[in-house]
Amino acid sequence: MQFGLFVELIALRPHDKAAIIRCYKEALEQIKFAEQMGFEYVWETEHHFTERFSYSTAPELFLTAVARETKRIRLGHGGVLLTMNHPVRVAERAAVLDILSDGRLEFGTARGTTEAELGGFRIAPEDSRAMWEESIRMIPKMWTQDRFEWNGRFYKVPPRNVIPKPVQEPHPPLWVATTTPPTFELAGRMGLGVLAFSLTAPGQSEEAVRVYRKAIRDAQPVGAFVNNKVAAFAPVVCLADDAEARRVGAFSAAAYAEGARQLYAKWSASADGWKAWFGREYFTESEITPEEMNKLVERGTVCVGDPQRCIATIKQWEALGVDQIMCLFQAGRITHDKAMESIRLFGEYVIPYFRKREAGSEQPDPRPLP
Repeated sequence: MQFGLFVELIALRPHDKAAIIRCYKEALEQIKFAEQMGFEYVWETEHHFTERFSYSTAPELFLTAVARETKRIRLGHGGVLLTMNHPVRVAERAAVLDILSDGRLEFGTARGTTEAELGGFRIAPEDSRAMWEESIRMIPKMWTQDRFEWNGRFYKVPPRNVIPKPVQEPHPPLWVATTTPPTFELAGRMGLGVLAFSLTAPGQSEEAVRVYRKAIRDAQPVGAFVNNKVAAFAPVVCLADDAEARRVGAFSAAAYAEGARQLYAKWSASADGWKAWFGREYFTESEITPEEMNKLVERGTVCVGDPQRCIATIKQWEALGVDQIMCLFQAGRITHDKAMESIRLFGEYVIPYFRKREAGSEQPDPRPLP
């Protein structure tokens, strides 16, 4: 089991310029600390026009700053929106990031699903998957060929050498963000790693993981190799006191999960598709009862509680064959000090539990809290 930090660059109330600047600086501090605490990956999303939620519009720039402030942690796009960025520019910027990070790039991709993003770039929702697929087939070729040419439905590129090339050979690992079982199967057939962002419990994800593992056995990879990995996303609050963690999480991590459910349920239920989109304020403004919060914790939808509880939740994901947990520590109304405390306790107790067990030593329970 590997552990990553997931970054949305969420600005807390009052969502003004000072809050946005502060969220960038605090996220950088959290990532540097996470590397010290044993986290192996940091994943940053890409969003556009999502005011009062995520201000992560230029992940390649932010991850470059992370590269200069860290030494070991791998830098993941979680992921590049291939519908809103020309694939040649994506390939160029990603290669530069790989160079500046000494070969630490994990190249995750996505297509976008909301009206705010797709509509803002005048992209028809029905074209988004085809655009993403055309781009993901192009980019590895740009990295591995000295002469690249393309004549596709959405993009046409005359013969050119796309430079520079990445440090990693033949190229960085390829991933795709997924939320539905059909995308898991598509990822497997294309040899892509899965960034699972569906806010579901482990038991609800079992079939999707099974479908992915079956499909990837006969993969025809779009890149030069198969990346057979599943990373699962979870809002995380890890505090010394289980009750406090649930109290804090009730209005942050769980509100994120519930808000996402509300938002996408409304979006997907409409006959007009994304045109019925209601706004991202659901993510940070929705409330949740203690009873609902407890259900999310018990099901493993969110990883909230003391270190022992967090370990139990991760074991549920591990049993499905998930390779990595992407931990969103700064969600909803989580303050910087609570996010830092969660990262510290997770690094001191949760990560060592799995490391020692993998090394072959018996580790039935985490060491007691002071």
